[in-house]
Amino acid sequence: MAKFLLRRLVYLVILVAVATSIAYLLAATQLNPRSRFEGRNPPLSEAAITSTLNDLNMNPDEPVLTRFGRWANGVVHGDLGKTILGQSVNQQISSRMWVSLRLVLLGSIIGAIVGCALGAYGAVRQYRLSDHVVTTASFIVLSIPTVVLCVLIALAGTKFNQAVGATAAGKQVFYTVGEYSPGQGGWNWSDLVDRAQHLFLPTLVLVIASAAFYSRYQRSAMLDVLGQDFLRTAQAKGLTRNKALIKHGLRTALIPLTTFFAYNLALLFIGSVFVESIFTWHGMGEYLVNSVSGQDINSTAGTTLFVAVLVLLAGFLSDVAYAALDPRVRV
Repeated sequence: MAKFLLRRLVYLVILVAVATSIAYLLAATQLNPRSRFEGRNPPLSEAAITSTLNDLNMNPDEPVLTRFGRWANGVVHGDLGKTILGQSVNQQISSRMWVSLRLVLLGSIIGAIVGCALGAYGAVRQYRLSDHVVTTASFIVLSIPTVVLCVLIALAGTKFNQAVGATAAGKQVFYTVGEYSPGQGGWNWSDLVDRAQHLFLPTLVLVIASAAFYSRYQRSAMLDVLGQDFLRTAQAKGLTRNKALIKHGLRTALIPLTTFFAYNLALLFIGSVFVESIFTWHGMGEYLVNSVSGQDINSTAGTTLFVAVLVLLAGFLSDVAYAALDPRVRV
């Protein structure tokens, strides 16, 4: 088991190095950081622009492999370079990753639990009314673009505030903008309540979307398990049908979902762009979009490295989860 996990870890580390290198080379050859400094008023001299780009290691006149070697050397020493505005990429990622974590973690976990429960319940009650309701609701949610779902949830929150008269009183039950209100943002009780009021609506979007996604996969996985011989054997040994389904059937059906959850959680750090944009959360998704649109090579490469490491950890943790759920993997 230990050798298997070690081989997987080495394999994933190699993939991270390859993916990050390709991402940097693509960003360095396709983005044009010089355009950020041209056309300013008052205009900058060509020498000043070149000097700034040299300091940032973004001068397109230098060979791309030379710039990549300099950037890779910094990465090995824990330095991801500077943004096109001269800020530390390390500091930008370290601050924004926690914003994204607070946003996606709760919604992903609750959504996965709710989705798996609904999917398993629908499979056990296949073709009954409850199964049709869950299936229809899931397909409706999955057919709605994320940006539309965000807008609908935000409007619903605004309507709720108006219905209870919260807006007229100068306060709101649910906030649609920002991570916390101006003047707050600490971690005392009052600030935590304020954070929860800001967190509720974007979390609800992630819960609904995740639950719809997981319910479809869990239903299919559970249906594959229901006809297996080991369930009949468990019942023949004295277990009730419900206990056999929960102890053996659900556990087996959850095995393929561990991979989905691990990778989905990792990719949500930059995949929740619309949620962050609509609800004005300054997380990793927004940072990646701004980096590409702002012709920022170091930020784009640094964000790619961050996501690649998350995917590495997700893959490794999914292997561990497989081993915990399926004893055959351990041997």
